[in-house]
Amino acid sequence: MAEPSLKAVTLTHVRYQRGDPLGHFLAWISLIPVFISLGGFVCHFFFRRELQGMFFAVGLLISQVINELIKDFFQQARPETCALLEMCDSHGWPSSHSQYMFFFATYFTLLTYKGIGLSDTTNKWAVIFPPWVLALLTMYSRVYLGYHTVAQVFAGSALGVFLGAVWFWVVNSVLYPSFPMIEESWFGRYFYIKDTSHIPNVLKFEYDNAREARGKLAAKSI
Repeated sequence: MAEPSLKAVTLTHVRYQRGDPLGHFLAWISLIPVFISLGGFVCHFFFRRELQGMFFAVGLLISQVINELIKDFFQQARPETCALLEMCDSHGWPSSHSQYMFFFATYFTLLTYKGIGLSDTTNKWAVIFPPWVLALLTMYSRVYLGYHTVAQVFAGSALGVFLGAVWFWVVNSVLYPSFPMIEESWFGRYFYIKDTSHIPNVLKFEYDNAREARGKLAAKSI
C-alpha cells in the first residue's frame, strides 16, 4: 500500500539554502505578513478595538481573497525552483506576500498622512518609511528564495498599492459616517468598539484621562 503524500502548512514554512545568511534573513522577512496579522491585528483587537484598525485588517483579508481568486483564474506556475520548495501545487501570479505588504504600506501611509493615531504629526516621513522598506524587502525575498518570478512580485505589489488606496477611500469616505452607529450598536457596546480617529493626539488624550481618573479615585479615598 502506497504511503500518502505529505503537504506542509505553508503559512510559516519558508525554505532557504543551508549556509546562506542572506537567505536566512530573507526567510524571516518573508514571514512579516504573518507577524503583522497574528501579532499586530489580533493584539490590536484584544487591547485597542479601534474601528480604523479593524477595517484595516478587513481590507487585508479582502485583498488576500482577491489574490486567491486571481491565482485560481490565471493559474500561472511558480518558477522552476518550486520543486525544491515543494510549492509547485500552488499558483504564483500575483505574489500574495508582495500584495499584502504593499497594501499594508499604502494604507498605513494614507493613515499617517491623514494624521490618524499619531502623537506627533511633524515627522510623518519617519513613520511612513519603515513599512515601505519592509515591503520592498519582502518582495525581494520572494524572488531570492525562489518562490516567485520578478513579474509575479511586481504584479502583487501593484495590486496591493491599488487595493490599499481604494480600500482606504472606501473606509474613510463611504464607511466612516457609519462609525458612530457601529459604536452604539449592540456589537460595539458589547465588545467596546470605538473610533478615536477624530482625536488629534490619542496618546495624550488617554494619558490625560487616565491621570484624571486616578486623581478622582484618590480624592474619593480621602
